[in-house]
Amino acid sequence: MAVGSDTLPELHPVAGLRLGTTSAGVKTPGRRDLVLIEAAPGTRCAAVFTRNAFCAAPVTVAREHLATSGGAPRYLLVNTGNANAGTGSTGMRDARACTEAVAALAGVSAHDVLPFSTGVIGEPLPVGRITAALPAAFDALSEAGWAEAAQGILTTDTRPKGHSVRFSAGGRDYVVTGIAKGAGMIRPDMATMLAYLATDAAVAPAMLQSLLAAAVDLSFNRITVDGDTSTNDACVLLATGAAGNAPLEQEADPLCAALRGALEEVCVALAQGLVRDGEGASKFVTVEVAGGANEQECLDVAFTIAHSPLVKTALFASDPNWGRLLAAIGRAGVPDLDVEAVGLFLNDVLIAENGCRAASYTEEAGVAAMAPEDIVIRVELHRGAATATVYTTDFSYDYVRINAEYRT
Repeated sequence: MAVGSDTLPELHPVAGLRLGTTSAGVKTPGRRDLVLIEAAPGTRCAAVFTRNAFCAAPVTVAREHLATSGGAPRYLLVNTGNANAGTGSTGMRDARACTEAVAALAGVSAHDVLPFSTGVIGEPLPVGRITAALPAAFDALSEAGWAEAAQGILTTDTRPKGHSVRFSAGGRDYVVTGIAKGAGMIRPDMATMLAYLATDAAVAPAMLQSLLAAAVDLSFNRITVDGDTSTNDACVLLATGAAGNAPLEQEADPLCAALRGALEEVCVALAQGLVRDGEGASKFVTVEVAGGANEQECLDVAFTIAHSPLVKTALFASDPNWGRLLAAIGRAGVPDLDVEAVGLFLNDVLIAENGCRAASYTEEAGVAAMAPEDIVIRVELHRGAATATVYTTDFSYDYVRINAEYRT
């Protein structure tokens, strides 16, 4: 199950970047499960990774190699079907072996290769299968390889996710293109399961990291499917500089605002795509909280609603069980919350006010508001001017089935 269109939009090539996808048979024979991304010399890289203390071996190695490469890696290697997490020192050795194999074929240092893995936790990485498939991945490298790569990084996803934006600034044309995967174990708390973004703009390292962090905070850090933060989360932004501009360093540069807007558009589209393809999802739910004293309390309310199994199951049933929403708002930890000031809406239908059901509310209106695939839950706290928006899904029978059968 998934919500909304499953059509992958056109993904514009990014000069200076090539992608190759092939089958290594990591988990399933014949499945396209290995992606190699090649960046031109001089490409700068920014990244954010999971905050989960049990981070996977490739996350640790990628962090190390990003630092030792001076923030300018040449290759990214992504395998699906095996997370190489919870694998101890053996997992570290396996992740390094994969980077060394790429380096040997490409004639670069192993520190110029960043590894990424996603899939089952706790199983040894089949290094031999991955290294045997690398020549085919190199042969497949192409600037037009984005759509195949979007397919190649999937696990329990039902559809690829990608978005691309062309824009202009200072008389030059630029592009931002990105792909992402993720459908379950989604409450990123930094980025997403895996996301790869690229632009042909030249951007100074500090500015690149700042732009990525800001875009991630407004997109991947505002989604949740099930409240679980993965061991393997990573979001990478590559800037090839092929557009020929002087490296972007200053916020006052018109390119900064234009690139920020394009990057945020791509990240929000990808993040919403992950939610729409949430495991077993039949609803795409936007939780808007307005009138908070600060943004954090708005986020606390939004995520408490989005994480509530009782709310999520009511959403699946299209049941306007507004008592569950009030209960979630009340336990979100907002200090000195005036419950009589809170307003609650479902798709613009006023449900509750003055601490109880709104006088204008009818059950028929509530049922009608819950019927569409896309639902907006709006909470007005009337405590200040802060706002926040979070995206989530319902919980269906299929969510349980998918996760119960994940390792079989």
